[in-house]
Amino acid sequence: MSEKVRNMFADIADDYDRVNSILSFGVHHAWRARTVQLSGAKKGDKVLDCATGTGDLAIEFKEKVGSEGYVLGTDFCKEMIEHAPDKARENDLDVDFEVADAMNLPYEDDRFDIASIAFGIRNVDDPVVALKEMARVVRPGGSVIVLEFGQPKGLLKYPYELYSQYIMPTVGGWISGNKEAYTYLPKTSAAFPAGDKFITLMDQAESFSHTDLEKLTGGIAYIYIGTVA
Repeated sequence: MSEKVRNMFADIADDYDRVNSILSFGVHHAWRARTVQLSGAKKGDKVLDCATGTGDLAIEFKEKVGSEGYVLGTDFCKEMIEHAPDKARENDLDVDFEVADAMNLPYEDDRFDIASIAFGIRNVDDPVVALKEMARVVRPGGSVIVLEFGQPKGLLKYPYELYSQYIMPTVGGWISGNKEAYTYLPKTSAAFPAGDKFITLMDQAESFSHTDLEKLTGGIAYIYIGTVA
């Protein structure tokens, strides 16, 4: 992982949740709920959530798999993940959190039923390697599920570009004190492969028997699902 990216997330960690809720108008909560739904998670499942950040998706999964299930959230940035345990406890949920790199997961093969990553795959140095690693630690027939930003087309294209290029850096920088971070994040979103182009990356991982996608909010975000071969 790039040390620059790690340091950037460390710097905005304390304000990350508040800025996200403001900039997304809260819609990211609905996106995460849909991600859990499409993953096929059920009571008793074991889930690994990579790039968990402050733990939102890991907590969403824990609510689904229940007390008989197990959820482990990992992130390469210690400062981000430090916020996650308290958030889980506030929701009366038992979730484990560890610092780990999605491209080099320290877990045995076939340990989990599901591996997920939300808004993190574009920040790894090699997304294909990360996809392979996530698939490796999931049992055959299990799911790797990715929630990531896209580039909307049609009527949403220009308003979204205006919002992401100008309003997001201004508002995010004002709240967090780090405008560079909120310039970097939409810039990487605009450049990252989305839709069928991301499915091509999943195919390159050679780890999935089937892949699918769902467009969210006109293509502002996508959910990608891979069934582990």
